[in-house]
Amino acid sequence: QVQLVESGGGLVQAGDSLRLSCAASGRTVSSTAMAWFRQAPGKEREFVAAISWSGVTTYYQDSVKGRFSLSRDNAKNSVYLQMNSLKPEDTAVYYCAATTITYATTRLMRKDEYGYWGQGTQVTVSS
Repeated sequence: QVQLVESGGGLVQAGDSLRLSCAASGRTVSSTAMAWFRQAPGKEREFVAAISWSGVTTYYQDSVKGRFSLSRDNAKNSVYLQMNSLKPEDTAVYYCAATTITYATTRLMRKDEYGYWGQGTQVTVSS
């Protein structure tokens, strides 16, 4: 079992930055890939970014490339999503997720590959 706890959400203005954190406990997560997804009101949950267990490989949704950066610290069992140049369309509940996949693959962009989810943290970007 893996427990995930997100933090760092909030209300910001367009152009501002936020850093989301996800702390994992339970099963060792240093050997698992992790990701962030988001869900806006009335929309399906969508992929944002993923990182391989080693941290070497990352994947991003096209709309966040160049603005968001995902990193991990396996010694702290944590991943971090640095979000810069935020836009109102980034407004959503952001969820941290972990998967048992241990290698880098584009499968990490699919929410069905993740069996562990956090409770979510709200990010609101005003215009």
